[in-house]
Amino acid sequence: MAKVPIDAVDVAGKRVLVRVDFNVPLTGDGGVLDDRRIRMALPTLQSVLDRGGRLVLMSHLGRPSGTGFESQYSLQPVAERLAHLLPDVDVTLAPDDCIGPAARAAVDASVPGSIVLLENLRFHAGEKKNDPEFAAVLAGFGDIYVNDAFGTAHRDHASMVGVPEAMAGCPRVAGRLLQAELTFLSESIEHARPPFVAVLGGAKVSDKLGAIGNLLPRVDAVVIGGGMAYTFLSVLGVEIGRSLFEEDMVDAASRILEQAESTGTRLLLPVDSLCAPSPKHPGDAQAIAGDMPGDLMGLDIGPESSAAAATLLRTASTIVWNGPMGVCEVPPFDTGSRAVAEAVVSATSQGAISIIGGGETAAAMEAFGCAQGVSHVSTGGGASLQMLEGRSFPSVHLLDNA
Repeated sequence: MAKVPIDAVDVAGKRVLVRVDFNVPLTGDGGVLDDRRIRMALPTLQSVLDRGGRLVLMSHLGRPSGTGFESQYSLQPVAERLAHLLPDVDVTLAPDDCIGPAARAAVDASVPGSIVLLENLRFHAGEKKNDPEFAAVLAGFGDIYVNDAFGTAHRDHASMVGVPEAMAGCPRVAGRLLQAELTFLSESIEHARPPFVAVLGGAKVSDKLGAIGNLLPRVDAVVIGGGMAYTFLSVLGVEIGRSLFEEDMVDAASRILEQAESTGTRLLLPVDSLCAPSPKHPGDAQAIAGDMPGDLMGLDIGPESSAAAATLLRTASTIVWNGPMGVCEVPPFDTGSRAVAEAVVSATSQGAISIIGGGETAAAMEAFGCAQGVSHVSTGGGASLQMLEGRSFPSVHLLDNA
C-alpha cells in the first residue's frame, strides 16, 4: 500500500527525525570513499530544509561492538561530506553519543533550515536489539518521523521499528528515496508490463532461491548467470569442472527447472562460459561451450550466452537485475555483465522499466558508466533482494498509509 510522502506533511518549525542510510565506505585515512548514499538522501533533506523544518538525522556506520564510542566508526566524515554537499546549511554532528546530553543539547539548539546528525546508532546495543527505552529517547528528538533508509528497511532495529512505534500519533512518513524504492521494487513488479525479464546472478543458488520462486510465476523469462548457474548446469548433466557448485541445492535447482517448464517460463542458462583455473589467472581465460575440463572453472558467461541474453533483454518492457554474470571486478570476467548492462540501457532507452538491485550489481553499473541509463538503481542490497522475494517489512508497515 502507498505511504504518505514527506512532501505531504507540514514541516515548518518541526523537528523532523529522519532515518537515513549513511553506511558509506571509508578510505584508509577516514574519508568518505563513495558518497552515493549520502547524495541519494539529499532530495528528502532538501524538501524539509526548503520548507523550514529542523532536521535530525539518524544512521549507523559499519559494525561497531555496541559498547560505546569507537572513533573508527564515527559519523564525523559523513557530517563533513554532508556539509560539503550542502554548503549553505549548518550541519552539526552531535558528539560521542546519539542519545546523550550533547545530542539533546544539539537538537534543542537547532533552528529551521539546519541539520543535526546524531552519532552512530550502533554505538548502542539497543539499536540492533530494538530496545524500547533506547527507541523512546530517539523518538523524543522528533515531531515527525521519516524513513528514508531502504538499505536497512529489512532490519527490525530500533531506529526502523521501535522509534516509529514510540511515535504513534505523530506523522510517520516515507522519504523520497524510500518512496522510489517501494514504487519500483513493489509496484513496478506487481504491475509489470510484459515481456518481463529477470536477470539473476551472483555466487549461490541459495542466495537467490526466494527471488526465483517469487518471480517465476510473474516473468516471461529468467536469465541465470554467475556462479549459481553451474549448479543448474550440473543438474542438466553438463560437466562444470571446478566451477562453483552447491550440492545441497541440487533438489531446489531441479524443482526450479521443473517449475519453469510447467509454467512455460523461459530459463536462459549459459551455453558457454569464460573459463580459467581461477580468478587470479585472467590471462588464461578462454571461452568454452558445453562440458568444461576438470582443471578449469566458469568465471563469466561466454560470448554466445552474452549475445543471447542481450538479444532477449532488448525486447523486454520490464527488467529486474540482481547479481552479476561473473567475477566482474576482474577483467575479462566482466564481459558478460557489461553486455547485460548495455542491453538493459538500450531497452530502457526504448521505453522499458529497468530496476537494478544488489550492491555488486549497482557497483558494476556505476563502473560501466551505465547507472544513469536505467530507470532505478536500488540503494539496498539485502532489502532489495528480500523485496524481490515478496517479503514485507515491519518498518514500512508502520508508516502512515496514503
